[in-house]
Amino acid sequence: MFLHGYLPSLLEGAVLTLCVAVTSMALAMVLGLLGALAKLSKWRLAKWIATVYTTLIRGVPDLLLMLLIFFGGQVAVNHIAASLGHDEYIDINPFVAGVCTIAFIFGAYLTEAFRGAFLAVPPGQREAGLAFGMSPAQVAWRITFPQMFRHVLPGLSNNWLVLIKSTAIVSVIGLHDLMTRGSQAAGNTREPFVFYLAVAVIYLLFTSLSELFFDRLHKRLSIGVRRHSL
Repeated sequence: MFLHGYLPSLLEGAVLTLCVAVTSMALAMVLGLLGALAKLSKWRLAKWIATVYTTLIRGVPDLLLMLLIFFGGQVAVNHIAASLGHDEYIDINPFVAGVCTIAFIFGAYLTEAFRGAFLAVPPGQREAGLAFGMSPAQVAWRITFPQMFRHVLPGLSNNWLVLIKSTAIVSVIGLHDLMTRGSQAAGNTREPFVFYLAVAVIYLLFTSLSELFFDRLHKRLSIGVRRHSL
């Protein structure tokens, strides 16, 4: 039988991996956008917080952050609950912990990507929009954000490709993702090469389809944009 009957289990893990990746990316984009706006703001405290955030996250290994947030966060939550008179032990959901950790990590990387994309939009266009009577919110929504998104797309696609592979670290906190299912099947059948190769093929399929999607999106967003010849 193909993969000794473990194919449905691997597919279930693949779906969970994809859910973790998509949810984490959505939250990371929100954190990245807020971080970029903080770094570009005139408020010194906001700049300082964003700088500390990006420096700290980019300097600590992802696996260590996952363990700190899951186990350390669980201890902190229970200490707080005990101080409030709650006696029952609180377990942090591994899916929530995994998503929050990955989003927290990649939010730091996307902060720099969004900041660079904002700076790539010519400031004269914002001034022109305000001169035409647009409100700052209208200028941001109609002029700045559409162009910013086109500039950030390469960085966004690169971070997504790295993120979807980094979801494998959630296996250390007990989440039955693709990597965990592959490891279990490899241990039960004693055929690690077969199942780790199958896991690698599924990850490769995810990244290949993602590259195709981002390539089409880039071409669509580049319609009407003049390319400068070298």
